Amino acid sequence: MVVKSEDGRELRSFNFKQEDDSQEVRAVERRVLLETLASQLPPDTIQYSSRLVKIEASSNGDTLLEFIDGSKLLAQIVIGCDGIRSPIANWMGFSEPKFVGHCAFRGLASYSGGQPLESRVNYIYGKGLRAGYVPVSPTKVYWFICFNSSSPGPKITDPTVLKKQAKELVENWPQELINIMDSTPDDTIIRTPLVDRWLWPAISPPVSAGRVVLVGDAWHPMTPNLGQGACCALEDAVVLAKKLARAINSDNTSVEEAFKSYGSERWPRIFPLTIRANLVGSALQWDNPVVCSVRNNIVIPKLVRLGPLLEHTNFTSESL
Repeated sequence: MVVKSEDGRELRSFNFKQEDDSQEVRAVERRVLLETLASQLPPDTIQYSSRLVKIEASSNGDTLLEFIDGSKLLAQIVIGCDGIRSPIANWMGFSEPKFVGHCAFRGLASYSGGQPLESRVNYIYGKGLRAGYVPVSPTKVYWFICFNSSSPGPKITDPTVLKKQAKELVENWPQELINIMDSTPDDTIIRTPLVDRWLWPAISPPVSAGRVVLVGDAWHPMTPNLGQGACCALEDAVVLAKKLARAINSDNTSVEEAFKSYGSERWPRIFPLTIRANLVGSALQWDNPVVCSVRNNIVIPKLVRLGPLLEHTNFTSESL
């Protein structure tokens, strides 16, 4: 892991094996991850393009789902893992995720002849602006640019405009970043406002309502500053699968009890992570020159340690 300032000066470099052998970073393209998981399911398990438009609870505890094409499904169990704008979470009484004051451009550079970068995570910190990039395969490199914004801004779908705006933010930054952006197909570039939802105890709704339960961003959207959003969703899935299987395969625990147990186990992990991700993002987005100078010349080079920096990634699960 290498951290630089906007002028290209190296502030700090970490070697995982030397500093903390228990830690690692694995960068995986989202499409590849989803296809890999989907390939393990029986054929025709997944029905695509099925946006949910209506959800109703029936008197016997089942749930009626209506989709945009007019089709309906009566479900005994509903697991809502439908993202930060989840209609299921909205139906359960959760508030809309809150904008945190910065937005992000993201893209996926492609190199048909092989990407030229070393296997390392690269960060560049500026004033109210930061960027990062990391290889995700032998031919692709993921990158992001995070910038302060007073509002989420208008939704822009023209990829040419998005690339132009992203490059203007970092036009005088290290050339390696610019080259990566130049190697990025326009249709892979997105711009999103960063949002989260803090699940305050006794204030936020419970994770489940009857036999309906939430997983991942639908329940606990968090900013990407710790790189744990998708990771926590995978953790949710492991814990939920374990508890749900026990309930289905025994007469001692109901599905409703399994869902409540899942929420009780996961909340102490995801609530502090959501807050920590928010606070880390706010600190990294400082735009005060004096504060940024202290960060670049004292905090990052002399105070940051890899183990404590990444201890939040540690998660141990029972075998499924």
